[in-house]
Amino acid sequence: MESFIAGLPKVELHLHIEGTLEPELTFALAERNGISLPYADVESLRAAYNFSDLQSFLDLYYQGADVLQTEQDFYDLTWAYLMRCRQDRVMHTEIFFDPQTHLDRGIDFATVIGGIHSALVAGRKTLGVSSCLIMCFLRHLSEESAFETLEKSLPFKAWIDGVGLDSSEVGNPPQKFARVFAKACELGFRVVAHAGEEGPASYIWDALDVLNTERIDHGVRCVDDPLLVARLVAERIPLTVCPLSNLKLRVFDSMADHNILDLLDKGVCVTVNSDDPAYFGGYMNENYQALADSLMASKEQIRRLALNSVEACWLPEKEKEVLRNRILAYV
Repeated sequence: MESFIAGLPKVELHLHIEGTLEPELTFALAERNGISLPYADVESLRAAYNFSDLQSFLDLYYQGADVLQTEQDFYDLTWAYLMRCRQDRVMHTEIFFDPQTHLDRGIDFATVIGGIHSALVAGRKTLGVSSCLIMCFLRHLSEESAFETLEKSLPFKAWIDGVGLDSSEVGNPPQKFARVFAKACELGFRVVAHAGEEGPASYIWDALDVLNTERIDHGVRCVDDPLLVARLVAERIPLTVCPLSNLKLRVFDSMADHNILDLLDKGVCVTVNSDDPAYFGGYMNENYQALADSLMASKEQIRRLALNSVEACWLPEKEKEVLRNRILAYV
């Protein structure tokens, strides 16, 4: 099974590029930019990746982002992830980035997106990894801040495929950003949102009906509402599930408790993704392997999960068909 997973062609739809910042690169960028870190070495920093909940993770996540200062830093961060895509046989990836995290530190929008975009272009040309870019609004910040970020993104609109909503879910319901998402839709952006990870199933309804999202990031709390599960099945609304992230952030007590395969077998379009892999202990292969190890996922279930990711991605149908055929030929 490990060999089967390693060779399986994959698509990733839920990946925060700032969450791929490995401790080794953190130290390298800190040295390059003359930044002092509150950790003695790489292993001390890695040991700090022991979270009790989403907020304790976010605190460290935002602290780590401080080492990202220049366009080259953002290029190097993105390139390192794309090299991992090649290693894990990820053919296509849809990447989140959090401009507000950097704007609040005085980093220009152009610096952030310039480095990320350049690396994605190089990844297509030299690694054969296609990609889409999704700009996320931080839900713990204000609607006004989200509108300001949307405005700053417009000169780079051709580089951004969609907008999303991430960060602290509890206390920050989808309705808080209804007007921002309406404006984004009006401007032609595709829209997704994190919902139903630590927040209730009602947030998933609101993401769909208030924000008009076309897929849900996480969404595992949908099982609390049978009517919602029935809707997800009937409308083939994708969930971008992140197994190791859910375990690390205590969404589930153990991987054996995870509901992804139950949802798959009910007909929900669930997909496998790595979220913030540097912090959560695994990229795509490790996430698939966790399902095999703890949930006894079969090759048939893994095949369906991989094909769901193709169905849910934003590539044109002709390109989806190429990816679908590569998976089927491999299996």
